[in-house]
Amino acid sequence: MMRSLFSGVSGLKSHQTRMDTIGNNIANVNTTGFKSSRTTFADTLSQTLTGASSPNGNLGGTNPKQIGLGTGVASIDMIFTDGSVQSTGKNTDLCLSGNGLFVVNSGNQRYYTRDGAFEFDAEGNYVLPGSGLFVQGWMGENGTINTSGAAGNIQIPAGKSMAAAASSIATYANNLNAAALTIKSISGGGSQVTSTKDYDNASQGSVSATQEGPVTLTTADGTNPANLQSGSYIVGGSYKVASYATAADGTATLTTGQTATLTLSDGTTATVSTGSFKVGDTYGTATPPLTISSISVETTISKITKTYVSESEASSASPITLTMSDGSKVTETSGKYKVGNSLPVTTTLTAYDTLGNAHSIPVYFTKTKTDSTTGNQWTVSVATDGSGKATIKEDDGSETVITMPDTILQFTTDGKLDSGSSSVDLTLQNGAQASQSITLVMDSLTQYAGNSTINGKADGNAAGTLSSVSVDSSGIITGTYTNGVKQAEAQVAVAQFTNASGLLKTGNSLYQESNNSGTANIKTAADLGVTITPSALEMSNVDIANEFSDMIVTQRGFQSNSKIITVGDEMLETMINMKR
Repeated sequence: MMRSLFSGVSGLKSHQTRMDTIGNNIANVNTTGFKSSRTTFADTLSQTLTGASSPNGNLGGTNPKQIGLGTGVASIDMIFTDGSVQSTGKNTDLCLSGNGLFVVNSGNQRYYTRDGAFEFDAEGNYVLPGSGLFVQGWMGENGTINTSGAAGNIQIPAGKSMAAAASSIATYANNLNAAALTIKSISGGGSQVTSTKDYDNASQGSVSATQEGPVTLTTADGTNPANLQSGSYIVGGSYKVASYATAADGTATLTTGQTATLTLSDGTTATVSTGSFKVGDTYGTATPPLTISSISVETTISKITKTYVSESEASSASPITLTMSDGSKVTETSGKYKVGNSLPVTTTLTAYDTLGNAHSIPVYFTKTKTDSTTGNQWTVSVATDGSGKATIKEDDGSETVITMPDTILQFTTDGKLDSGSSSVDLTLQNGAQASQSITLVMDSLTQYAGNSTINGKADGNAAGTLSSVSVDSSGIITGTYTNGVKQAEAQVAVAQFTNASGLLKTGNSLYQESNNSGTANIKTAADLGVTITPSALEMSNVDIANEFSDMIVTQRGFQSNSKIITVGDEMLETMINMKR
């Protein structure tokens, strides 16, 4: 009779504990990063009235007779699932998703939390403001973060300064157009450089004489007519030396290498290579005799030398007209241009000197004419006066001298850099400062047909002051400075436990290691496979609907156990009344 009373009491106590857990969950429904708990029951030790017996002869076995003595709390489990992500817009807030916790310290005491409502204090310490605990992570050194050491406090003071850094390396990447047009001829301009080219066999084709490119002929008769401004000529072809149409023209006396075509009075022609002839004279043995009505003297072309403008400098006062390899024409008013080269592809490189002053340096990439021996070549240079030095006038009126020898880049047929200098040193000198060497690295350049998209980027920077910070999904805190440079300042540490549900709650949304949680594995978010959402917080994972359902079940269980006690009491009272 008495056992039921104790069973009912144990049931009341257990359901009361479960109700306490539900109440705590609901109370923390809006607690940042809160993890809900659940209460599970287990029956207690049973009283055995009769033990079990095995089958024996003609008698079967019997089961044990046991009376349970009630229930007890088996466990209170923490449900370590992710809560919803709530955007806050505050750049120092962090939301952690996955099996991990943020690490915070108070002196030598270490705690763990899912509450990412962090901010910077007056000294730039990254802290949990409600308790002043320091957020743990790794500090960066000149933009480089080493996460192999122990995590420590994160401190990024407001107004942190960045020293000026001189440029030491510049990298060029992207494409140079393999189909870039080359310059076929140049007309106009100043400071012209003329060149000559000889043609000595018929397979080289017809050579056109123009005002921009006159020709000189080497002929079989040795006359060598020069500075011919018009006409097309070919080696092995004929060149008209003279023509006679009247007797007053004189006598045509043929020399070695010359031939004459005689037009006779009957309209026929005769070709002769020796002798003297005059219009009006008789020719041949015909009766009546025929007379010469006109004479045309020609000689054979054995060589053609063409003189042309190979290089010219354009200015606003002396513009030049460029005829490109596809026949199109381009007018330029500045710069030097050379036949056989393409129009230069100019990209401006911003480099910094030792004081952090920025210099805009134009670098030119010019494609040379393609032939069977050299292939596709590009000349890399800065605009110079012929001495290998270029002077650039800065905005403040000062002058910067830049020296860089031309370097040749060659590409393979598949568009990859093949030979030539993949890097070259550029010397920068500003005023009285010591010269500064900047290495231009070009091994990432390609040459495919299409637009030229080349771009150069140099390291170095002017002095700057920290203006803002941001955090990415891996927990890296990036500082943006007034000089435009973005630099990694620190990275937030994340701890992972084998059994996160076994952590010990210490209040203020903090946890500590317990004997059953395992040891903290402190790494970066990426290393542990967790995700950090910046400018957001993790909401409580309490499910209100589930808690209300559990509340109803708990209430009914409590009521049922109270009935056990009531009925048991009534039965005892009835038994006592039997004596009266």
